[in-house]
Amino acid sequence: MKSITIKGSQRESVGKVSTKALRNAGKVPCVLYGGDKPLHFSADELAFRHLVYTPNAYTAVIELEDGQKLKAVLQDIQFHPVTDKILHIDFYQLFSDKPVTMNIPIRLEGTSPGVLNGGRLLFRKRKLSIKALPDLLPDFITIDISKLKIGGTIPVETLLNDDYTILHPDSTAVVQVKASRTSVDDEEEEEEEIEGAEGAEGTAEGTEAPAAEATE
Repeated sequence: MKSITIKGSQRESVGKVSTKALRNAGKVPCVLYGGDKPLHFSADELAFRHLVYTPNAYTAVIELEDGQKLKAVLQDIQFHPVTDKILHIDFYQLFSDKPVTMNIPIRLEGTSPGVLNGGRLLFRKRKLSIKALPDLLPDFITIDISKLKIGGTIPVETLLNDDYTILHPDSTAVVQVKASRTSVDDEEEEEEEIEGAEGAEGTAEGTEAPAAEATE
């Protein structure tokens, strides 16, 4: 997974007054968890633009003034309810031998024949929560929809991978194509016509369906 470097300064004071002063200076107060103790630092708000405002998933390399370089993943973020400015960010430190949970975006590729026939593409899960070692975290999960017909669904169980664990039930629908009122799936239409012809033939010959067995 790609990483973004964030140059920060360790915070000596974590009170309300110092926090307000940081925000007024265009900086974001942050906390890094997961190590021996929480690490408080701050960084310019612009440093987070790719980490926060893009659909792709990134890890962060937090580079402090004393030379420390710590790899982390964004855990929680708080925005101002009116201005949407970043108020606070929590990070979780990554270690190469410890699995981490992260939301990974889904990328669709190909053209669905069901959509070409008038169906509606429903993107049920744009991100999936996965658990993996940091070095095995993917940038995104690719789904090929080139064989997805009307009524078809791509569930989580078709995306299982040895590198990571998907933290959703196997039956969870990720993407599917639903029929619209005007859409017609050619194959289904053919099957219906064949079944109808067989039914008509059976009626002409006077064939009766076997009676259902009585149950006690």
